[in-house]
Amino acid sequence: MFSKEESRLLRQEFWTSFGKSFPRKWILYDTKLKGLSFKFHFDTKKALVALDLEDDLENRINYWEKLLALKSILTEEYLPDAIFEEEYILENHKEISRIYVPLEQKVSIHNKNSWRDVMEFFNEKMTLFEVFFEEYKDIIEG
Repeated sequence: MFSKEESRLLRQEFWTSFGKSFPRKWILYDTKLKGLSFKFHFDTKKALVALDLEDDLENRINYWEKLLALKSILTEEYLPDAIFEEEYILENHKEISRIYVPLEQKVSIHNKNSWRDVMEFFNEKMTLFEVFFEEYKDIIEG
């Protein structure tokens, strides 16, 4: 087991290393659409990239319906493994809507041997997510 401080330092080292290995500006929170953001998630059990809808319910529903209309394009042309969850509960018990792609192999941010696989997964899948978003942003926003 790792102490809280050791865990924090490992996490920091991973994200610093990821930034150096794949130096580019990701969209993440800078979507220009209120309540819609991209996320990288990596903990001691799993890694995933996600598109989260976290705004008020009306806005979430509005974006969700547009993303559902684009689901076949997203899954056929960009991310075939994308999972759509209209009601996704975060660890803090907040309900959001999420489209995400999990890394199917078992990984842990505490295991440096899994870092390269996660970094490559993040780079590949988030790039595809962003290309999809840029291509269809006008429809999602509309």
